[in-house]
Amino acid sequence: MRILVTNDDGIHAPGLLTLERIARTIADDVWIVAPAEEQSGAGHSLSLADPIRYREIDERRFEVAGTPTDCVVMAVRKIMPGLPDLVLSGVNRGQNIADDVTYSGTIAAAMEGTTLGLKSIALSQVTGIHGNGFSYAVAEHYGANVVQRLMDIAFGPGVLMNVNFPDCRPDELQGIEVTRQGKRDINLLTVDERVDARGRNYYWLGFQRERGRPPAGTDLNAVFNKRISVTPLHMNLTQIDAMEPLRRALEAK
Repeated sequence: MRILVTNDDGIHAPGLLTLERIARTIADDVWIVAPAEEQSGAGHSLSLADPIRYREIDERRFEVAGTPTDCVVMAVRKIMPGLPDLVLSGVNRGQNIADDVTYSGTIAAAMEGTTLGLKSIALSQVTGIHGNGFSYAVAEHYGANVVQRLMDIAFGPGVLMNVNFPDCRPDELQGIEVTRQGKRDINLLTVDERVDARGRNYYWLGFQRERGRPPAGTDLNAVFNKRISVTPLHMNLTQIDAMEPLRRALEAK
């Protein structure tokens, strides 16, 4: 089995090493192709206005000057000797749940794998919910088992898996749950205004750390309750239920 490992935190991210160890428990043929620099929040973006360069930094380990999507394209179309059987993206430092899904470069890499017809899984380690210091321990302890179990499942066309590990100790884990994508009931995105040495304003985008009250069955609720969340995501974003009312409204005279 051949596995492609990538991420959005960059080639030197500790979470990438965690995912590489997970991959090597499953297969001997593991390829690492990741961004040269952090690409958090890049979403499903391609580098179309700039050239893409890559560099081999070790055997089967490459850094790409581009986005997570670029990394998957370059790995499959240029770098690897053949198609991977599995694309693993992560382990992201921080959750990719609810509204995060549309921003996430981690999920975008798995999306691109899915677009190319490859079984793809995004993995993220939650932080900041239960007040513990950050650790990849839950992902490290349970990641290989989750990935192996998902490998035995037929995802179907256009489907990828989004896995989030709660920020608790491994012995505190309350199980694994299949979830739907949640929606935060509070807006966590903040704009932090600062002033540089020349008196000019500049801004940092960031997120507040608040729990909210997510409903049962959602990815938010699962990780809040110390369960691994596994959410099947679909590349087709069409809202089927809205089509007929829309059709009637547009055809009305």
